[in-house]
Amino acid sequence: MMPQKSTVYSSLIKKEAQKLGFLFCGISKADFLEDEAPRLEAWLKKGMQGEMHYMENHFDKRLDPRLLVDGARSVISLGLNYFTEVRQADPLSPKISKYAYGDDYHYVIKEKLKELLTIIREQIGEVNGRAFVDSAPVLDKVWAKKAGLGWIGKNTNLINKRVGSFFFLAELIIDLDLNYDIAPAADHCGTCTACIDACPTEAIVAPYIVDGSRCISYLTIELKNELPPAFQGKMDNWMFGCDVCQDVCPWNKFSVLHTEPAFKPKPQLLELNKKDWEEITEDVFQKVFKNSAVKRTKFKGLKRNIDFLKS
Repeated sequence: MMPQKSTVYSSLIKKEAQKLGFLFCGISKADFLEDEAPRLEAWLKKGMQGEMHYMENHFDKRLDPRLLVDGARSVISLGLNYFTEVRQADPLSPKISKYAYGDDYHYVIKEKLKELLTIIREQIGEVNGRAFVDSAPVLDKVWAKKAGLGWIGKNTNLINKRVGSFFFLAELIIDLDLNYDIAPAADHCGTCTACIDACPTEAIVAPYIVDGSRCISYLTIELKNELPPAFQGKMDNWMFGCDVCQDVCPWNKFSVLHTEPAFKPKPQLLELNKKDWEEITEDVFQKVFKNSAVKRTKFKGLKRNIDFLKS
């Protein structure tokens, strides 16, 4: 492809992504992630994935997007803001992570990605590609870092100097050569250890290494068995997900409020008090969490988490 064409196409994609509400759009060459192979292998060998056995599957595909999309040439990394200052009314209520206040981000972002791919095909021509939102073995933070969207912090979240870390990541992998963003952001964590010091379960076992099996998000969402007694009194009142390591991150003082209507919380979610949550019925659960990411833990899982907080 002529260099000027790839420049025009890249510019078009970034412009359209912005129109769809994405905070960021960066592009990197679809290639083998050589540096990540030994890191991922070491993390898995230490069992830090807990019961997330899917992390052990498709090892090669996690490291090479060309095994996910035939003829893949480019990975388009996108970020969608979900930051809100809205809080649950009762400060004693079991807590839900900010990202789950509104509609399930998987569906919201997938629709935007489908639209972006449609625009690419309309404007450029026949382009083969796939959209990914936590839905396949894609190392989204690594690709986002390569595309210059930010650096991977000591809490292993992607952090952007301008807006912090309260945003979702997603990818479009396509078989089209584009202009690649080849200036990954520098690490600006410095000597700060706020996230490590604040983690209620000491899941950040070393800078840039999270033991997934100790993380409150894992315990309240991914873990399907009973919560280990060792974590009693250490859950910081979280019933779904956890925001602690992001809330204490100094870079999040630059967070901006999201403008995505689908992420607006249902009033009932914010209004339920501690007693309401402790006595929640399946009927109320279905109403409050219609189209919500909280459905992933199911009524039984959420009830288990709330009961564990009481014990």
